[in-house]
Amino acid sequence: MLFLIAGVLLVGLKLGEVGAVAAWPWWVVLTPFGFAIFWWWYADRSGLNKRREMARMDDRKAERRKSALQRLGLGYLGFDNEERRARKFQAARQRQIDKVEGKRAAQRSRNRDSILGSRFNSDHHSTHDTKQ
Repeated sequence: MLFLIAGVLLVGLKLGEVGAVAAWPWWVVLTPFGFAIFWWWYADRSGLNKRREMARMDDRKAERRKSALQRLGLGYLGFDNEERRARKFQAARQRQIDKVEGKRAAQRSRNRDSILGSRFNSDHHSTHDTKQ
């Protein structure tokens, strides 16, 4: 957009023969339009325009939702419900993690006790006889 504004201003100054711009060649005056075309090409190829358009659509959708909730007398509660739902999901996920970790800790404890209980006492079961 800035390139277009600069191009229009330069063309206006050139046609009005104002200042130093009157002496510039036309290719210099029209250069901002070339930059604008290049910028639009780049923005379309990189997906920049699509991302901006999607963000604007999401903003409009949120505004429509907010105004609809206010007209229904519910206020701005719709977004609080989403946040509450996210916290509830995170708490449920943490409970699952704690449950799994508790089972793992119990299994490790049983394995440790099993190993310690099956060891032989080396004092009573010596394989080497000291008196020969």
